[in-house]
Amino acid sequence: MTIKTGRLPFFAPLALLASLGAAPVAAQDQPAPMTAQDLVTMPRVGAPAASTDGRFAAYPVTQTDSGTYERSTSYFILDLMNASAKPAPLDLGGKASDVTFAAGGFIYFLSARSVGGEEAGTTQLWRVAAKNGQPTGSPSQVSNFGAEIAGYSVSPDGTKVMVFGEVPRTCQTFGCADAPPAHLPGPGTGRLYEGDVGFIRHWDQWETPGTYSRAFTFDLVDGKISGAGSALDGPAGENALTGDTPTKPFGGGEDLAWAPDSSGIYFAARQADADEPLSTNVDIFWSDLSGNAPTNLTVANTAFDTLPAPSPDGKYLAYAAMERPKYEADRLVVHLRDLDTGATRAITADWDRSVGSLSWTPDSRYIIATVQDVLDTPAFRIDPHNGKVTRLTLTPGREGHIGNVTALSGGALLFTRDTIEAPSEIYLSPKGLAGRRLTGHTDAALAKLQSVTTQRFSFAGANDDTVWGQITKPVDTAGDLPTILYVHGGPQGSFNDGWSSRWNPRVLASQGYAVISVDFHGSTGYGQEFTDAINRDWGGKPLEDLQKGLAAALELDSQIDGTRACAMGASYGGYMMNWIAGKWPERFKCLIQHDGVFDQRAMYYETEELWFIEWEHGGKAYFEAPEEFEKWNPVNYVDNWQTPMLVITGEQDFRIPYTQGIASFTALQRKKIPSQLLVFPDENHWVLKPKNSLQWHGTVFAWLDRWLKEEPATK
Repeated sequence: MTIKTGRLPFFAPLALLASLGAAPVAAQDQPAPMTAQDLVTMPRVGAPAASTDGRFAAYPVTQTDSGTYERSTSYFILDLMNASAKPAPLDLGGKASDVTFAAGGFIYFLSARSVGGEEAGTTQLWRVAAKNGQPTGSPSQVSNFGAEIAGYSVSPDGTKVMVFGEVPRTCQTFGCADAPPAHLPGPGTGRLYEGDVGFIRHWDQWETPGTYSRAFTFDLVDGKISGAGSALDGPAGENALTGDTPTKPFGGGEDLAWAPDSSGIYFAARQADADEPLSTNVDIFWSDLSGNAPTNLTVANTAFDTLPAPSPDGKYLAYAAMERPKYEADRLVVHLRDLDTGATRAITADWDRSVGSLSWTPDSRYIIATVQDVLDTPAFRIDPHNGKVTRLTLTPGREGHIGNVTALSGGALLFTRDTIEAPSEIYLSPKGLAGRRLTGHTDAALAKLQSVTTQRFSFAGANDDTVWGQITKPVDTAGDLPTILYVHGGPQGSFNDGWSSRWNPRVLASQGYAVISVDFHGSTGYGQEFTDAINRDWGGKPLEDLQKGLAAALELDSQIDGTRACAMGASYGGYMMNWIAGKWPERFKCLIQHDGVFDQRAMYYETEELWFIEWEHGGKAYFEAPEEFEKWNPVNYVDNWQTPMLVITGEQDFRIPYTQGIASFTALQRKKIPSQLLVFPDENHWVLKPKNSLQWHGTVFAWLDRWLKEEPATK
């Protein structure tokens, strides 16, 4: 087998330093292995917001109390023009979120405080005058709605504000009173849904028919919201746009963008009707703020359109679009619309990568995009005139995961960066060159922890295609290391070179394991053909890649003990655990299956976004083509199961409902296979709450130790 290794490890192993004559570090001076407590309490640096002149940036840092596990967020200010300046606390007089700068020298933010300063009531918009990046007076309340504001954006000229939140479609202003929800007819607590309602639940919430995430614009008069406002989706009625903006469940501020002259807003939305669970047809709309029906700018495309980004000179609208309807992992190609003529063209059609974010440089000369590319997520510069794409080297030697890019005047880029070894911090790059790190909020915590090394490798996988993987392990551990095979979800995804607060290779490797991840066929960052390869082949090429990738890693690194191996994964990775249990039952000493598909038939009828499950099985419903689903159905191979398995699920998971986990646990029980079931009543497809995360990790570590922490077998 031919194995190719990637770049050098981020941290040089101590064993290597000793072999080169470096003095060994005393045992008592060794940093401690990273624990789940370290992961949960690690400071979290959020996205920076730049001031209108590009001189300052405000950003949040979330801290988790090590005793109560309560989280609190503080804001800091960076002077981007002073290379020696340190982050300074930003005092906004109480709890605040979504801090931004606006024209006129104001800082805006959201807060649930009362006028007297106490934290109470609904989340409203506030602002405070600022000079040199710091408040110069007391904050004042800008809005006083009877409803929660979920998000906002101030117009470029500072004269208007857009707010969004949950509002009934019949309301023509934000937060107006309305009739009781029709799906709660009473007198009991039962929810009653009509057959034409579409989604009855989505991701982790039951739907309230008739209520959507809606956006409204208001004038700002003397620092207060004025008037009844203008609904971006226009008046209700027949043929009206009815849907969520931002889109659900994961849409945010990137779904809405002001025109540079403040004359209107571009926004993304999908029609909410009986067909919504079968549709990826999100469109880009234009509202001129008149209150009339918005204009659909992408009506010709029945697939996914997103990320509206108007050029600062007002000439063009850039956005990303997929080509194939009902396919959520199709390639996102950058399109450019001439706002004078309406002519639209794809400018990155020949670039076999899918963009993840879009922003313009202030001079409208370039578009900056972040894109997954072979385990990295670097930034690229796109020439809107000829579509030329240039990869930027913002962190030489190892790009890692670049995010939250803001283009500043003079060619500078403000961004965040994280890797497998280190969480997000903020960087500034002059003219797209190597950036300098501006913050170090996680440095003190990381300095106390044992380092890990990550090595990339490639091998010939299914169809003899090149497949990539990574090995993460502690740097100063002697002797053989038990093996953990990480399997990512999606299935169109990647365990790329980035920090995770949930499935974190560093914290697992710190327990004394070698963590191996493989970007099997279906993974992102390798071109659309490679991503498409998993379609109708869930248990085929991906399993072959995992088998060959594990073998390649064992051949590459002799410290990894392949006789002591467990595999673990969530979502599609959880499906693969159930599939491995039946199709590769003799390989692993244990499995950890989190929110995995166990029975494709039941999954089809229980999940919410039907476009996904149908596309992945040939575009048909289960009753139309049951053979497509049964071909890769783990339940059909339970008779082969023999591997001990830990099953984890969340009762609020509507994507892969928790009954799938219950079913797999029942199979394990009936076959008398050693097993455990961990159910979180208050978690969705992910485990997000701090104490739940500690319990998740503690249960996982104990399960792995039970099966792997034994005397290594003779190799």
